Amino acid sequence: MSDRPGVGDTFPDIALETPDGGSVKASDFKGQKLVVFFYPKDNTPGCTTENIDFSALKGEFDAAGVALLGVSKDSAKKHQNFIAKHDLKAPLATDAEENGLSDALGIWTEKKNYGRTYMGMVRTTYLIGPDGKIAQVWDKVKVKGHAQAVLEAAKAL
Repeated sequence: MSDRPGVGDTFPDIALETPDGGSVKASDFKGQKLVVFFYPKDNTPGCTTENIDFSALKGEFDAAGVALLGVSKDSAKKHQNFIAKHDLKAPLATDAEENGLSDALGIWTEKKNYGRTYMGMVRTTYLIGPDGKIAQVWDKVKVKGHAQAVLEAAKAL
């Protein structure tokens, strides 16, 4: 889709629910670099690995002045359990609202698996500059080595 926000565009400022019932949005991070990684579902193998990888590097992201935010459609309660189960350090948020952030980004889309068609999250990561503009996009992310690659790009920004 060509209408998806891309590099150079302002990242949509849509509020997401945090696991503790608060809210978070891109403008909360104005003036600092932000990595927002979208993943399909808590406690599935690839998503768990991705969250653990980002959590393992959180200290390095912090040292580089880069905020992290993992996003899926899972409920705040599911996020709390996911964080506790895997001792996750990267903050998570819920994008469960209809016409939410993943819809605005065009990454909540029709998927096909084993002949079944359903709506799902495309694993996508955004690097957002201190100005709130998208600096880099990773589409259809392969988990292995991804968090490290994002860290390198964020440091270089």
